[in-house]
Amino acid sequence: MKARTAALIVIVCGVVFFVAGVATYAMVSTTLGAQNITVSEDASMFAGQHITQPWEAFAQANVINEHANKIAGGKTYAELPQTDPNRATVMNASFLQASLFTSVVAFGVAAMAAVLGLVLVVIGLALRSVANDAAAVTAPVSAKQTAA
Repeated sequence: MKARTAALIVIVCGVVFFVAGVATYAMVSTTLGAQNITVSEDASMFAGQHITQPWEAFAQANVINEHANKIAGGKTYAELPQTDPNRATVMNASFLQASLFTSVVAFGVAAMAAVLGLVLVVIGLALRSVANDAAAVTAPVSAKQTAA
């Protein structure tokens, strides 16, 4: 495979990764925002803000954890007896936390894909430049050989 073709493939892959990463980030943000979740007022950061970004989701998940720990006396859902009246509340808190942390991971993967896309575009452009320079250097040599 020629270097120019390889460069083009790397650039196209980079653009696809970048667009997919940005689109996924935007979709997760929009979907999370549509849930109308607000960071609790007792959060150490972003209190009262509408959750649309990973740092806000992370802050709310931490607050939910604090509240669940208070309700359960420091025990996890699995550690609570089945007869404990707070067990269902702690279970819901665990599910909400997991959901918010999953959105944080989705934001991270989307950002990583976008950055990887940019890196691939830069690599592709560099490969293309090297291929063009190599073609410029070898072209006059080939022309001289055919003339002789």
